[in-house]
Amino acid sequence: MTEFQYTTIKATTIAEFTDRGSRFIAFAFPISSVEEFKIQLSKLKEEHPKAVHHCFAYRIGNDKNNFRSSDDGEPSGTAGKPILNQIDSKNLTNILVVVVRYFGGILLGVPGLINAYKTATTLALNYVEIVTKSIEKEISIECDYTQLGEVMNIVKANSLNIVSKKIELFCEIKVAIPLENFESILNKLQHLKSVSLKNIE
Repeated sequence: MTEFQYTTIKATTIAEFTDRGSRFIAFAFPISSVEEFKIQLSKLKEEHPKAVHHCFAYRIGNDKNNFRSSDDGEPSGTAGKPILNQIDSKNLTNILVVVVRYFGGILLGVPGLINAYKTATTLALNYVEIVTKSIEKEISIECDYTQLGEVMNIVKANSLNIVSKKIELFCEIKVAIPLENFESILNKLQHLKSVSLKNIE
């Protein structure tokens, strides 16, 4: 893996671990924003209303500085941190893991809880396909309709992901450009006459 890439999970996966009657169901989701995290957590709480805890951890972004973990009522440090530690042990980002617990009637104690949340998360991450993706930067390309063909030739030749497009007399196309090729592709686009480029933060 290079500095222009990151690793994440390809799809949602579920795994379950049971200890002394308590069920720990781990859900791993690929996400790219805090909003997606909120939606997934809300859905799980609706789907599992009788669960006593919905503990989680997520890490988002190429710099991996956007992260959060929660014990959701479990003793401090027994759930969210072990979940996050497993995410980090696989060097993943753009990922959310929620572990839903159904209490089995027997207290597990701090070591038991740490092991349960760690194991449930590990099982989920062992089952899921891990993928390496290019770090991308989005730009907006604005051009006259008559120049659309030239713009699209560059987009297609470099296999750029089209985020959105508005095709009218005046066109706007948003594309995601791999960071490792950003300068060279930007240079090609800048050489087109009367084409306006804007960075998207």
